[in-house]
Amino acid sequence: MEEVHGFVYWKGNPANKDNHGGFRAARFIYFMVVMMNVTYASNVLNLVTYLRGTMHMDVATSSTTVTNFIGVSCACALIGGFLSDSYITRFKTILIFGPLEFLGFGLLALQAYLPSLQPPPCDISSRFSNCKQVQGNHAALLYIALYITAFGEGCLRANLASFGGDQFDDNDPSELQKKSKFFNWFTFSISLGALMGLTFVVWIQNNKGWGVGFAVSSAIILLGLLVFAFGFSLFRHQIPQGSPLTRMLQVFISAFQKRKLRFPVNEQDAYLKEHNKEERVGEVLTHTEGFKWLDKAIISNKKAEDSYVCSVSQVEETKIIFRMIPIFISVTIGYIPIRLLLTLTVQQGMTMNTKLGFIHIPPASLVVIPTIFQMVILVAYDQFFVPFARRITRCPSGITPLQRAGVGFMASALASCIGALIEGKRKQIAGRNGLMDSGEPIPMSVMWLLIQFIVICINDVFTPVGLLQFFNTEVSRGMKSLGTAIFWCVLGLSSLMGSALITLVNRITKNGDIGWLEGNNLNRNYLDLFYWLLSILALFSFFNYLYWARRYEYRRHNPTPS
Repeated sequence: MEEVHGFVYWKGNPANKDNHGGFRAARFIYFMVVMMNVTYASNVLNLVTYLRGTMHMDVATSSTTVTNFIGVSCACALIGGFLSDSYITRFKTILIFGPLEFLGFGLLALQAYLPSLQPPPCDISSRFSNCKQVQGNHAALLYIALYITAFGEGCLRANLASFGGDQFDDNDPSELQKKSKFFNWFTFSISLGALMGLTFVVWIQNNKGWGVGFAVSSAIILLGLLVFAFGFSLFRHQIPQGSPLTRMLQVFISAFQKRKLRFPVNEQDAYLKEHNKEERVGEVLTHTEGFKWLDKAIISNKKAEDSYVCSVSQVEETKIIFRMIPIFISVTIGYIPIRLLLTLTVQQGMTMNTKLGFIHIPPASLVVIPTIFQMVILVAYDQFFVPFARRITRCPSGITPLQRAGVGFMASALASCIGALIEGKRKQIAGRNGLMDSGEPIPMSVMWLLIQFIVICINDVFTPVGLLQFFNTEVSRGMKSLGTAIFWCVLGLSSLMGSALITLVNRITKNGDIGWLEGNNLNRNYLDLFYWLLSILALFSFFNYLYWARRYEYRRHNPTPS
């Protein structure tokens, strides 16, 4: 059987395509992704309801708490990615740190179940003035539970996508097509988990209590980890290549030490010679032009015997990260509107009529319909569009990952505009009916929010899949998890920047006692103006992203010598 270079199965022997990897192994990863997103989607979208209703946080605090939770979760993906690339396999990282999410939801369930761990209740008539926000030890328990959950979630997210990518061989064109398909169905699994969570878990939270809801979330994570572990005999494991950060630092130091040296007369001979050295990134990367100052790291310096000589692949690995920086910055800015729209749209729904006939529709569950729409688009995209586009573009994924992400960024600008228009209409209706200072729902159906939710889900069909595939495919084999973590770091930073934007806007627009998004009364806030601000930001970020995406040069995948 043909051995797959650089990968082993659970016994530590070289893996082979006939018995390990492929979609036979991916199905266990899909199950874990579904279970993880059953809990994540439901709690992220509905958490603001818990924070405002049970913990009595105001609009700005509840929104920033949720976005900070998302941000910390995504930032912790860097830790999980670094550990799995450097020291332990992705499989072990998932099984070691995944249970932290189980523990975090357990602590949240305990606090939600015991009234003694919550702030005192308040009457509905005093919701805008006399409610005491959670503080002291109760607030400490809340934040500890949230961030333990975020840490476990981040480590899972950093490794599940890259571990799934490990099941396919980058050096086989047919396997590259399968890998592209894997990421499409990976996103489908995310949507399926979100659909189940927004119907099942949100219903439990709103009807059986938050204590039961968090406990169910904890049990679902445990089930996912147990089933995932059963696939151990089928998985391909990438052997950790050592710290990618250390390798990059070696390149910087070596290039700086030799900054005054001249290249050999025949530069290509020097590059080829260095390919004969032991590769430190797990694969051979072809020399590329650009960032010439980094190329000096491969020059042998006879005058300084202690200077470090890097391999071409090590230098090229560093160049790849440098080329990604403009993309990283532009997509981080581009994601700010989407992260804010999700939580703010739910808060809009909390003030509207949530009944459809005899059915009560929680605002967080409203995203169920767009999620179904999103899943249909994903299937159609994978089964029809990709094969059709592949015949025209000769690209294994139909269109390039950055092109796919760009379509989603256009949708985010449209969603912000729609949100502003709907919010303006909502406030007009509240004013006409004398409900500006009332806690009663205004006579406007929550189904109006379905429009912006659908546009947001169009973004989810294109942008996350494209960026996840981009960051995972472009980096070297020795830093796949870190590449995936970079994607989640984009989401995390955009969430944290969104929180900072809310704080900044409140300070700038402070008129009297409150700014645009301060206080508990959304009817007296200026959410519509804030949405227009997000529209401008989304439009600017789209053109900025377009500029850098058009200039980016994809790396060439070369066969790895055995």
